[in-house]
Amino acid sequence: MAKSVLNAPQFLNEANAFEYVESKLWPEGPVCPYCKVATKVGRLAGKTARPGLRKCYTCRKQFTVRVGTIFESSHLPLHLWLQIIHLMCASKKGISTRQIQRMLVCSMKTAWFLGHRIRAAMDDGSIGQLGGSGMTLEADETFVGAEAGKKLGRPPVEKRVVFSLLERDGRVRSTHVPNVRANTLREAIAANADRQSRLMTDERAAYKFIGWNFADHQVVNHKRKEYVRDDAHTNSVEGFFSVLKRGLYGTYQHVSDEHLQRYLNEFDFRHSNREALGVNDVSRAEIALQGMKGKRLTYRTTVRGY
Repeated sequence: MAKSVLNAPQFLNEANAFEYVESKLWPEGPVCPYCKVATKVGRLAGKTARPGLRKCYTCRKQFTVRVGTIFESSHLPLHLWLQIIHLMCASKKGISTRQIQRMLVCSMKTAWFLGHRIRAAMDDGSIGQLGGSGMTLEADETFVGAEAGKKLGRPPVEKRVVFSLLERDGRVRSTHVPNVRANTLREAIAANADRQSRLMTDERAAYKFIGWNFADHQVVNHKRKEYVRDDAHTNSVEGFFSVLKRGLYGTYQHVSDEHLQRYLNEFDFRHSNREALGVNDVSRAEIALQGMKGKRLTYRTTVRGY
């Protein structure tokens, strides 16, 4: 029987967890997060010293690899953090807050905040545009939210709009937009798409005012039951939507308007770092770990929806 990935040393105790995280975030040795000096840093190894404690002899401050990352100020042991990061990266449709709570035997508040901090690490900051010369982009939008009548007494609610831009055999970037007007979609595409790409869309009128900016614009008319014409289709981005909706409805069940973008970042991250692109579960978790650096997310800003 194959050995479970969760039996890896970094998941079993704090000493191994700190050694693993330090090797990934400090590949050339420890760096003081306060004064950024790497030459005068020593390890504190007294009986009362906590795992991974260091001291900078330039600014005289103590720190661990947690400082300056999403791990900072967390009371949760680091090896448990790594377990949840791995499971969130390996689970195609995500892990619910209640599931994390049961696994860690912690409070609902801790599990909820933990998940959001990991999603913040998965956000690549939307650096760089998608596509390029010779590449094909698919653009489409979908609506998420509860449906009236599915539960007794549920009133009609306004659904939220998700716009996604997907590279064929590549990355995807999703944005929570207020509506599907031409100006809104034009801004979302202009901010994320390289205009030297070929663009594939459905027949929505708004795309007609956008497609002429690209090297080529092909349209498939879904209203006329046209879904594929040669290599013109939006099936790839619609496949992404199917996974997204199964996660939002089946795993998370309810996602508020304030936090929707973080959940979109989570699904974008897994799709953009998937097996088909040569990224396995272990590598995906390591990429997410790199995203922990330089990011802080406090509980107060999270509950306010920032």
